Amino acid sequence: MQDKILEILIKSDNYVSGQSISEKLGVSRQAVWKAIKSLKDREYKIDSITNKGYRLVSFPSYLNEKGIKTHLNTKIIGKELIVLDSVGSTNDYLKNLGSNGCKNGTVVAAREQINGKGRIGRAWEMKKDDCIAFSFILRPNIAPREVSSVTPLAGLAVCKAIREFTGLDCMIKWPNDIIVGRKKLVGILTEMSAEFDAVEYIVTGIGINTDTAEFPEDIAVKATSVFLETSNYPDKNKFLACVLKHIEDEFIKNNLKLTESALSEYTDMCATIGRNVTLQKDNQSISGTAVGIDKSGELKIMLSDGTIYLVNSGEVTIQGIY
Repeated sequence: MQDKILEILIKSDNYVSGQSISEKLGVSRQAVWKAIKSLKDREYKIDSITNKGYRLVSFPSYLNEKGIKTHLNTKIIGKELIVLDSVGSTNDYLKNLGSNGCKNGTVVAAREQINGKGRIGRAWEMKKDDCIAFSFILRPNIAPREVSSVTPLAGLAVCKAIREFTGLDCMIKWPNDIIVGRKKLVGILTEMSAEFDAVEYIVTGIGINTDTAEFPEDIAVKATSVFLETSNYPDKNKFLACVLKHIEDEFIKNNLKLTESALSEYTDMCATIGRNVTLQKDNQSISGTAVGIDKSGELKIMLSDGTIYLVNSGEVTIQGIY
């Protein structure tokens, strides 16, 4: 009933009487009052005035479905939206839904992620309501080799969204991080399920440090948050809606490919380009200068002898960045 009352309040620009709500829902005035109280307990700000009724003033600051959807302006990404209080991993949760046929563009977000993961099997921990953690699923008609464009396109979209929403001069650290200065603000992880030469689904998980005021000592030198950079706590629901809109626009505009224009924008925003890098791959250490990104999203490293070495995976250390 609380969700139904929320829908009524959201659709109204003025106060709605308790009697009107009770008649619409076929419940008692007492039941309406209890539901309104429960909504207030969940941090929905609702004005109550005798003889006028109730008016929704604002949504909770934490991630919630109604708050996100109020700001969401997409056609595919996030139209099916699940917001969880707590989850092991949004990627794992969505992969399970993907195996059971959930819709293209479904988004799963969580206030708390207990077993989050990054690249190369690393764990990613977050305190409740300190981050925006979400995953989205795509069901494109492409071959597995074409999935390599998804992460850079997502990175480009997220970088644009953060610049627009916060004003931060963030950059992309190849292959899957967004940084401010020399510190990590965002991590991106793409996984897929495929059979032979066809992709069943792609799941991309994104974590944005938003409200964290203090990081553990061992990562404080290489991690930051929107709050630490701006001294403001962003509206996470509005922020996520902005990010999802940029992701959809970027993917549709470029048809899930690193087009010439997308690659140009990505390169301009990539902090890795022009820096000395060291790659650990197959127990080898390869050093050189990052000179570009190719149309498959691979990093071009110029070695000391002038040859170009293409990198599509592996552990890359970038001079001057964590």
